[in-house]
Amino acid sequence: MTDDTSRPRQPGDPGAHPDPHWAATGRPGPPEQHPASGANQPTAPLGVPPLAVPGPRRSGTVMGAVVLSLIVGLVAGGVGGAVGYHFASTGSGVTSALDVPAPQAEPAANLPVGSVEQVAQKVTPSVVQLRVTGAQTADEGSGIVLSSDGLILTNNHVVEPAATGGGNVTAVLQDGRMVPVQIVGRAPTFDLAVVRAQGVSSLTPAQLGSSSNVRVGQEVVAIGSPLGLSGTVTSGIVSALNRPVRAGGEGSGQETVLDAIQTDAAINPGNSGGPLTDMQGRVIAINSAIASLGFSNGGQAGSIGLGFAIPIDQARRIASELVHNGQATQAVLGVSVPAGQQLENSAALVQQVTPGSAAAAAGIQPGEMITRVGDQVIDSGDALIAAIRSYPPGSQVTMTIKNSAGTTRQVHATLGSQQVGTR
Repeated sequence: MTDDTSRPRQPGDPGAHPDPHWAATGRPGPPEQHPASGANQPTAPLGVPPLAVPGPRRSGTVMGAVVLSLIVGLVAGGVGGAVGYHFASTGSGVTSALDVPAPQAEPAANLPVGSVEQVAQKVTPSVVQLRVTGAQTADEGSGIVLSSDGLILTNNHVVEPAATGGGNVTAVLQDGRMVPVQIVGRAPTFDLAVVRAQGVSSLTPAQLGSSSNVRVGQEVVAIGSPLGLSGTVTSGIVSALNRPVRAGGEGSGQETVLDAIQTDAAINPGNSGGPLTDMQGRVIAINSAIASLGFSNGGQAGSIGLGFAIPIDQARRIASELVHNGQATQAVLGVSVPAGQQLENSAALVQQVTPGSAAAAAGIQPGEMITRVGDQVIDSGDALIAAIRSYPPGSQVTMTIKNSAGTTRQVHATLGSQQVGTR
């Protein structure tokens, strides 16, 4: 993919719509510089003395003004003398920005709190680039350092080609070192994986935050290696929460449906597995997928401001299980719903109920519709799958059910557990 460079619209340019790949900060240009203008003051002709005009007796106030005028005149004379000396010493009245010394760089300790600069300085040392080779593929992604001895969190679809195709993974650290990586565990249904960089120590672990208090509109920063450009920093806001997204690799045979955080921070191929942080540099999500316009000729689509990330509360739990067990668990309700179907009545239609499941115990019947899980609106089968998987197994949830007659009721269910993932 190539970067598009924007310019102001010129006469004759086709169309008035912006390029969907274009993004800019909209910074104003430097202020205009105007030459200093000093009006010439009239002077009396030589040899003609000024007229003596009698006037009233000056008061003390008038005398004070005269003294003040004299002081101002002396100061102005000093400035004029300095300027005159400069002109005389350089032999020219031309000033140049090249003659002005550059200001000293702002010390890192003085970066504004909550600024993108401060976040980048804090988080970048905890982000690595992952280079992956499979049987017939080679790709790149990003990862987040979890421990000083090399544990790294990333997306399953980043390392899946190596895991299933007999390939290998290499981590490129912030200091430029390239080290081999071993896969610790993968959870395809969550699009998460943990790997370990071999033979390293003293890495800088990232600070993990919480996604439970993330709000729409809050500022965020994304860091990763889009198109292999390691250490790339972009920023934006949280655009939406609880966005059901199908993502992940194609060879796992397991559905990946994310209950994602949506952001307009630029995310491109290669950002997968990198952090989405708040403005204190705490990781709140793992960048995983983008929506893009159609493309052709086998090229890769780029950011159009629709990026999706896995909430860190879910990622933390799955990563911990992968590290300790090599596998993970996911919550199960025990119903079958149409995948991805958007109904006119905005709900998840229950097609089947598994005997002995949490749904059966709660009295949910085939043909009924689930409209809410907790406070979260359910408007499709994918939304229900994503919402249920966002809970740990054993969680108690309240659901709103609507039957074919339009009557609603609330039911309570204790979610079951299912083992997922592999090394």
